Amino acid sequence: MAKLIHYQKGGVAQLAENQWQILPVDTQEPLGTGPYLVPFQYWLDHSGSAEIQAKYLVGELGVWFASDADLTAHRDVILAGMKFWAIIAVDFPIFRDGRGFSHAAIFRERLGWQGELRAIGDVLIDQLLQMAKVGFDGFLLRADQNEAVALEQFEIIHHRLQNDWRASRDQLGRGHHV
Repeated sequence: MAKLIHYQKGGVAQLAENQWQILPVDTQEPLGTGPYLVPFQYWLDHSGSAEIQAKYLVGELGVWFASDADLTAHRDVILAGMKFWAIIAVDFPIFRDGRGFSHAAIFRERLGWQGELRAIGDVLIDQLLQMAKVGFDGFLLRADQNEAVALEQFEIIHHRLQNDWRASRDQLGRGHHV
């Protein structure tokens, strides 16, 4: 079972059991039982099907986006779909592909997504704090990553010097006027 960390806004990072099955891209197979994260293209192709509607009616449907997805070109479709999705995930095909960070910011800041935003794929411990800053609150770690070390990352920095999705920066010099 993959290692999942939840770090909800205003909360504490903690390990969680991953219930979501990730449907691979280009799959046209019917969905099985339980919650599924389907590729955005699968949603586009099947959103009107009874199977998909049954999944989202019980909160068992989420959508994942590839790092090269053009979110602005599909803005209206995404906004309409967000009413049905229980979770949105962004795939990091390789750790050095940073486009997923931009996707997270777009989902949170421009599209107003308030639900879980999960990082999937090649997710490494080194990226967790930066991912949390731009809006991710779920992290499906790569299989070789140590979950205890991953959780410690969220306790390392206690002062923020920049604003981020989670909080405004700390005023370290409070009370001192220059």
